[in-house]
Parts: sequence; structure tokens; C-alpha cells
Amino acid sequence: MKFEVSQRFFFDAAHTLKREIDSGSSARIHGHTYHAEVTVAGSPDASGMVVDLGFLRRDLEAVRATLDHQLLDEVQNLGAPTLENLCSYIAARIRLDFPSLSSVRVWRESMGDACLLTVAPPVE
Repeated sequence: MKFEVSQRFFFDAAHTLKREIDSGSSARIHGHTYHAEVTVAGSPDASGMVVDLGFLRRDLEAVRATLDHQLLDEVQNLGAPTLENLCSYIAARIRLDFPSLSSVRVWRESMGDACLLTVAPPVE
């Protein structure tokens, strides 16, 4: 049997963004509350768990610390602070310890925006 186990977190951050539309307001420093959900897939091990959520929470807290109350423009290895790049950034950090990572979703509830990154299974 294959299961998917998810953990969510949120962070508040500011950014600027160069866009073709809404360029004035996007170019100015402004902030959002971002939500993220990380999903790990697999079969339960001998303990009955796909993943020990304590370990996943620990890693997510480390990622959250790099993003929370930061100017995203300055976060190393993030690139332009888009939802897509936030998904990629989180995935890269989490996949180191959780190779069975299956997806990362980032959204801004107040704006109705969301991005889902589906991660390819690791090559064995």
C-alpha cells in the first residue's frame, strides 16, 4: 500500500517582483502570509509509519526559519520570489532528508494564489 503523509507550515515574508501587470505595486516591497504543505509518499515501515512526522517537522522548521520574516529577494538560492521558486526551494531543502518527497504546495490564502510542485520519484 502507498500512503501520502503531509505537514503544513506558514511564514510571513516581504518581497518585490518584476511583473508585466500590476508592476507598480509588485515592484514595491510588500508582504504576504504564505502557507506551505510538504507531502511524502511511500509504504509504512516496521513502525507503521511512512515518515516520522517529528523528523519532518524538524526539517520544515529549519526551512521556515530561512523564510519567515525575511525579505525573500535576499534569500540565498531562492531566485525571484515567485510561488514556483518557493516550491522548488522548499523541495530542494527537504528532499535531502526525505527522498520520498512527492509534492510541495505553496499558497497565499488572502490572494487565492497557489502553486503545486509534483516531485519525480527518486531514481534507484
